[in-house]
Amino acid sequence: MEPLLLDRLLQIADLFQRDMARAFDGTGLTQARVHLLWVLAHSGPSTQQSLAVACDVSPRNITGLVDGLTASGHVRRTPHPTDRRAVLVELTETTTAMMERMQRDHVELNENLIAAIAPADRAAFERGLDSVIAKLAALVDEAAASPAAPAAASSERRS
Repeated sequence: MEPLLLDRLLQIADLFQRDMARAFDGTGLTQARVHLLWVLAHSGPSTQQSLAVACDVSPRNITGLVDGLTASGHVRRTPHPTDRRAVLVELTETTTAMMERMQRDHVELNENLIAAIAPADRAAFERGLDSVIAKLAALVDEAAASPAAPAAASSERRS
């Protein structure tokens, strides 16, 4: 029997998870911490409040993430230039260099994955991915809007 599309997508997600775990093994960086670093690398110095929103975590969780990344030397807190009550979180120089390497690796992996698809098939593949992403996002939003209804996206993820 041919694997379902969902099974293939879950396999891709699992491969990315395993690759991230391998890449950050022994560094003390978790997926949540890397996500926060990625947000900072792309948005620049930010308040913890804006980071909590960007990372979709509670203010308490962002404090723990920032505390851990400060202790490990990945980020630092600095005074906000216009709001003396606020503090900015920014990458250290070493982490900025690490994130630049990560961005280069990201682009290289993207190019390698695209190269695996025949040039004539790439546009159709991207349209198909966009459609699947849009449909899954709609299912997730729908499930979040009506918590009593069965969540199609999450119930399928568990199988």
